Amino acid sequence: MGYRSAHARVAIALLAATAVALTACTAAESDESSDDGLHGHVAPVVEGADTGDWALTAWAVGSGEPIELGRTTTDDDGAFHLDPVTLPEDRILLVEAAHGGAERADLVAVSASDDLTEMTLNERTTVAAAYGLAQFFGRELPSGENPGLANATAMAGNLADPVTGAYGEVLMTSPNAYETQTLPAFTSLSNIVGACLVDREVCHDVYAAAGVDDTASMASAIATIARDPSAAAEELFELSQLEQGDRPGLNAAPAAWTLALRFDGDGTDLAGPGNFAIDPDGNIWINNNYEYNADPQTPVCGSDQMFKFSPTGALLETYEGGGLSGSGYGIEFTADGLLWFSNFGFAAAAPGCPEDEQPPHNSMSLFTYDGEALSPDTGFTAGDLSWPQGIEVSDNGDVWIASCGNDSVSVYPGGDPEAAENFADLGLEQPFDVVDNGEHIFVSGIANNTVAVLDRDGTPVDGSPLTDPGFQNPMGLATDADGNVWVANSGTTTLPCPERPADAEGTPSVSMISADGSTVSSAFTGGGVTRPWGVTTDGDGNVWVANFADQRLSAFCGAQAETCPRGLETGEAISPDDTGYAFDGFTRNTGLAVDPSGNVWVANNWENVPVQTNPGAHQIVAFVGAAAPLPVAPFTGSGE
Repeated sequence: MGYRSAHARVAIALLAATAVALTACTAAESDESSDDGLHGHVAPVVEGADTGDWALTAWAVGSGEPIELGRTTTDDDGAFHLDPVTLPEDRILLVEAAHGGAERADLVAVSASDDLTEMTLNERTTVAAAYGLAQFFGRELPSGENPGLANATAMAGNLADPVTGAYGEVLMTSPNAYETQTLPAFTSLSNIVGACLVDREVCHDVYAAAGVDDTASMASAIATIARDPSAAAEELFELSQLEQGDRPGLNAAPAAWTLALRFDGDGTDLAGPGNFAIDPDGNIWINNNYEYNADPQTPVCGSDQMFKFSPTGALLETYEGGGLSGSGYGIEFTADGLLWFSNFGFAAAAPGCPEDEQPPHNSMSLFTYDGEALSPDTGFTAGDLSWPQGIEVSDNGDVWIASCGNDSVSVYPGGDPEAAENFADLGLEQPFDVVDNGEHIFVSGIANNTVAVLDRDGTPVDGSPLTDPGFQNPMGLATDADGNVWVANSGTTTLPCPERPADAEGTPSVSMISADGSTVSSAFTGGGVTRPWGVTTDGDGNVWVANFADQRLSAFCGAQAETCPRGLETGEAISPDDTGYAFDGFTRNTGLAVDPSGNVWVANNWENVPVQTNPGAHQIVAFVGAAAPLPVAPFTGSGE
């Protein structure tokens, strides 16, 4: 397949990120370090914290019990040295530091590199490790499977550099830095750790706010905050004011202590990213609405590109062809690693996008895992497709397609366009999304507030389409491990497919349909939902919602309520009711996905003020460590 293992890729990414810092060393120093184990410093940022008498322990952590690699103690200046060790390929390196004979560790740093020679432990590396590996931390140390654990470790490097202890390059550069709230929030969290280093009594307050006992490690306490970031927002803000770091932190308490990072590839391609597909290695694949132009007043045509990003948000590849033409919401892998796209045909109206360059609105595109187009230049047009949006690839390889433009659903049996079938009498108006829960096919109908339930042969079940007072302009659909189907009720959204119905004035909410399609829950509101578009579930079955308005992500307790924080019940909001998980780096959001490391990826699809000549926004966003990881099964074929 021509791609490296997750471990090798993460190690290379980390080494590349730290190359600038390492080149400051002389060649002799580099040779000495590489032959002489791991060197480093405990170097608190806060003034007044001790540097000497820190007891360090190095661990190899992964699945199963952690493996102790060595112990040492810092000198008066905080310097330490650990003898050479061999890091098993399936594990990551974690070094923790406890001060003055304390049983719990206050500082930690992590790395996925197997030949790291230098490391710094401070407040920043502790917060970075805690958020990056939030979903893997137990009472003291993390554990988990790769590639999720290794990728999470590399994501932590975006927040803080484990070699120098400085802020991470991604955090400190556009489209992050002081363009969003994340850098000040990260600084404030680091200040909380710093306050504990100066005054041990503060540590008790930190643990109490996090809801953990005093025997847990500080990183574990911070990871608990990452997993439920709104539980004690005010208390944590007060603690963050006790000590000040070297940069400004937040000047008011956030509604939730989330850390979100934006990624824009090379800065000249993403234009209306619509949705995500995640491969078994944790790479992020993205479709795209428009051609790129930074000026929203310049009319643009439909994008003929799709993108592959690394698990840490770096652009790896750009692919084009295969009939890609303004793809919107539909993107999904087959079990053997092929990648399908639906082509809605986004573009500025003529003459902005010239008539002879207007994209078609009637095709599907197919690519190998290596980015080779298997569909012709026109895409696959069989199946009477019309302004297609959501798609679903069933376990048997059937490809289901929701056609917004002609109120129908099509299927390519076994992924074969030549065998295409179209189902037009399903009682749906503006079909948008489609999911297979292992028992039935479910399709949302935006304009007439319905969800169709079909057998695998396309026959509607008795009672289909479902109607319910909570179904108000339903859009995205998602299933959980029990087969329940979750519905994002936008309340207001309709689409130009090409005719656009009058705007609705409904109530935004989320609904749950039972696995057999027989019952619909009452509508769940709150959580900050404003205009739900995309919906997904995480590894615990909890529900995440992208909103097309007001810059927030929403989360709800799923069907397995025992996994929810604070004793919440199914359908109750995890995110704050007034704000959701607000992020000032959001625009208008559509698709979202949870990766094997527990990051929630969200598409900045349209600008907040979407000038219709060129409304596309230009980033994807990762909420670091926010959700229960969702592993992706290995592909059954070569993806060719």
